[in-house]
Amino acid sequence: MFVNKIETIRIPEHPNLLWVKVYTNEGLFGLGETWFGAEAVEADIHSRIAPLLLGQNPTEIEFIYSKMRPYIGFFGTGVEMRALSALDVALWDLNGKINNVPLYDLLGGKTKSKIRVYNTCAGPYYVSQNADVRPENFGTNKIKNKKIQLYEDLEMFMHKPEDLASSLLDMGIKSMKIWPFDFAEGALRGLEISNEDLKKYIKPFEKIRKIHGNNIRIKAELHGIWGLEASKKICSALEEFDMCWVEDPIWMDRLYDIPKLAKSTNQPLAGGETLGGLGQIRQLIEISDIAYPIIDVTWGGGITFAKKAAAIAESHMKSIALHDCSGPITLAVSTHLALALNNVIEQEITRGFYYGWYHELVDELPLIKDGMISVSDKVGIGIDLNSNLLKKPDLIARETCKE
Repeated sequence: MFVNKIETIRIPEHPNLLWVKVYTNEGLFGLGETWFGAEAVEADIHSRIAPLLLGQNPTEIEFIYSKMRPYIGFFGTGVEMRALSALDVALWDLNGKINNVPLYDLLGGKTKSKIRVYNTCAGPYYVSQNADVRPENFGTNKIKNKKIQLYEDLEMFMHKPEDLASSLLDMGIKSMKIWPFDFAEGALRGLEISNEDLKKYIKPFEKIRKIHGNNIRIKAELHGIWGLEASKKICSALEEFDMCWVEDPIWMDRLYDIPKLAKSTNQPLAGGETLGGLGQIRQLIEISDIAYPIIDVTWGGGITFAKKAAAIAESHMKSIALHDCSGPITLAVSTHLALALNNVIEQEITRGFYYGWYHELVDELPLIKDGMISVSDKVGIGIDLNSNLLKKPDLIARETCKE
């Protein structure tokens, strides 16, 4: 058995998403995904990686991984790493099909049958036009699609956060993540936040705690846009609300600033999804002593990377969190990992995506019920692209085949 074709697929409707399929000469294929810079990742897959991968035995995942690992872009979450990640996920999916087992069995079997979720409170159009994570691309001013009316959670956390929390609790979801400070005037430069803006954007946390007390856990997302001193000020203001964690309070590559921030606050710090490769994750844990390391499977190096990163975290008695605010394959793969890894305690979802448009792209999704998520026992990751998606007239597909 050998790899005889690599196919990439994308659609203009979701310009950040790219899917990749790895085919064998025996007719099997594995499916992978990544998010951000889809055209650039597509080019790297076909120009750099395809010649290395075609003709290889797909069961030799570690060997293939070493061949795909680039000399330039071997860490971080840039184009080369996202290309490697998507293909690595596809190879693990393919190996599940070859061995006729679900992905979680390839990873050593389940340590739990289901896992609780927390909701990242984005709306269905969040960061939907390009990869720029700024308020102008948060999707709140996008013309509303009549098909997608559910869960405009970003607008809700800015204007009716207590109602948003009630809605989540009604679904059995007892943890939420919000990022009101992104709208502060000082967020563009990140050097300082005024007292006026601090008071204004702390209000969503105040309203949630006033109505719901400690019935719901809250995570604050700062998106790495603040400098150390401004972040200290924000973290200090959040202390009375007992954050589950403060995520990306500064850029995660400022390894020696993270402990300085941690010493100034009693709030746990989380981050790492914008980092990739084992070296960066090891530094984040060993040098910065981050409380909750976060990785993105389809940005940071794929499943091969994720299971090793989790082992590094486990060796330091830390749980590791798996990021998902991107696509349905990423969510499915992350859920398999969350169920198989012993040190994952909850899985991120974005219900605006899950109930809004994920189902339009794939034939099945992980099951969310009563605030918990689980996967089926189908082989591999257990899902495929929706047949209607593959019929779209504007679909952009590209193939590289073995001669």
